[in-house]
Amino acid sequence: MTVFVALGDSTTAGYGDRMPDGSWRGWAPILAAALGARLHNLAGSGAQTADVVSDQLPRALDLRPDVAAVIAGTNDTLRSPFDPARVAANLERTVAALRAGGAEVLTIRLPDPGRMFGLPGPLARPLARRMRDLNAAADRVAARHRTVHFDAAGHPWSYDRRMWSVDRLHPSERGHRFLACAFYDLLAARLGPGVGTRPDPTPSSPPPTRAAQTWWMATQGTRWMIRRSTDLLPGLLALAYAELHRPSDLAPGLPVPDHVA
Repeated sequence: MTVFVALGDSTTAGYGDRMPDGSWRGWAPILAAALGARLHNLAGSGAQTADVVSDQLPRALDLRPDVAAVIAGTNDTLRSPFDPARVAANLERTVAALRAGGAEVLTIRLPDPGRMFGLPGPLARPLARRMRDLNAAADRVAARHRTVHFDAAGHPWSYDRRMWSVDRLHPSERGHRFLACAFYDLLAARLGPGVGTRPDPTPSSPPPTRAAQTWWMATQGTRWMIRRSTDLLPGLLALAYAELHRPSDLAPGLPVPDHVA
């Protein structure tokens, strides 16, 4: 049986796609079922690329995967300081090791979270720059190691509100199924016939009602935001401050040193 190992953060851990028993499912189990593969999901909430290298990669290599997914970096962009060279090196080390072990590796160009959050300009612009740095690194790694590379950043469906859960940070069930279908299509194109059956893109559960979304924000969502704010909010405020004091002679689109990003 095909061994599929998934590395990454809360998106790959399945957040946003809650099962009736309260557990998280997500795109990786959906894709694994479509491939008839045995899944080992090593992803963890809050994981940064350094965590993937130090904690998840050694376990992944021990499992000798046929297929591996590496989706990480969003948490790096939401923290301070942000070191794009270090993030790129972490992605390179992870993907290179998995490819050297014989795995087909799934990678991604991630969408800009600022667009889904509806953040004001002083927050949205530096986050967008960081995401461009992350995606540029992912593109280089994908080209160097011939990964199965999905451009979620450039796909219009990535910014469809229905693809996102109520927190607007994690995919909804529809969004997770979209990811599973996109990776399946790319794998089928790479490997040819006989790679299983395409996942069903249609959600199996109805989307939460407006009342359910309001209740989640008033209960679980508030606690979740407080926990995240202990490290996320100070970083976002630092980004906004730096953006407001950004040197006027830095033209839009030019690389920006991290201390002013």
